[in-house]
Amino acid sequence: MRSKLRKIRCLKLLFILVSVVSLSAIGLAIDIYSFSFTRDHIPSDAAIVLGAAVWNDKPSPVFEERIKHGINLYNTKQVKFLIFTGGVGENDELAESVIAQRYAIQNGVHPKDIFCETTSKITLENLQGAKVIIQQQGFDRILIVSDPLHMRRSLLMARDLGINAYSSPTPTTRYRGLQSQSEFLSREVFFYGLYFIERPFRSQLLTGRDIAL
Repeated sequence: MRSKLRKIRCLKLLFILVSVVSLSAIGLAIDIYSFSFTRDHIPSDAAIVLGAAVWNDKPSPVFEERIKHGINLYNTKQVKFLIFTGGVGENDELAESVIAQRYAIQNGVHPKDIFCETTSKITLENLQGAKVIIQQQGFDRILIVSDPLHMRRSLLMARDLGINAYSSPTPTTRYRGLQSQSEFLSREVFFYGLYFIERPFRSQLLTGRDIAL
């Protein structure tokens, strides 16, 4: 009898735990998806273009969309400078940011209006490297450029780092199909949730080192 009662209690606890995790994941997914439509059309000092993969020394389609959006912000004078982020990926020779810089120069951006950080591997490192440039140049208001579903986590990280950041997602995205969008959203729910849980305990790391996200 006691054994059965224990099993029932364990099953109840498991059910409650699964329900809480599921409801939390749904809530995060709604938050991420809803925020993906947020666009802050305000003049800013610079745009941080978050890094992405490169293919044979050329931006991947995902990265190209981000770079193009950054260039458009520059051409329409919404920003005065572009900050490209991203280090050297596995099997690559050039940093993502350097490839983005070349692309931007080829499309009319003046070299003096471009800054690069060349060591980051992940989103928070992108932003930490960009923050160093922001402080060195005395920039204030910053637009964050990335894919729409990436913006919620990216903007939260940027503001946690003390960056006066605003959202400027790409108007188009390579994650168009239901499957690719679902996979991207699921990934963001996981990493956003993980960051959100660890966030209260990482006040020192947010101003110094990074977490693997």
